[in-house]
Amino acid sequence: MRIMALDIGEKRTGIAISDPAERVASPVCVLPTAEVVAGAAPFRRVLDDWEPELLVCGLPLTLAGEEGPQAARIREAAVAIGQAAQLACEFCDERLSSAEAKRILREKGYTEKTMRGKVDMIAASLFLQAWLDGRAPRT
Repeated sequence: MRIMALDIGEKRTGIAISDPAERVASPVCVLPTAEVVAGAAPFRRVLDDWEPELLVCGLPLTLAGEEGPQAARIREAAVAIGQAAQLACEFCDERLSSAEAKRILREKGYTEKTMRGKVDMIAASLFLQAWLDGRAPRT
């Protein structure tokens, strides 16, 4: 089954998807958060194209591992998105995923300006990959 990750920010939402075997996460795109929450045509098109069966949404926990006001806002938005898309929604710790995404993009030669709009989808793919790896059976 395909699993879609959402890195929901105030302005932008990064989207990543797993392969059908649930082994590899790949960045897909970044959309305005308002469009994702409203279920606008661009987000519906992404859902139609990838046909996910589950949403994994990044939850911005504090460095102490607790939920703060931002996590509550993200949780509320994620539940609304999941209900509108008729998909179950799970949450994943996304602490430091954006910082790691920026580090990766900098190593590839991106500037702050050129990485804008890419960070969120890379961050979504990073926490989705961690989530997938955490579920993988140990051999």
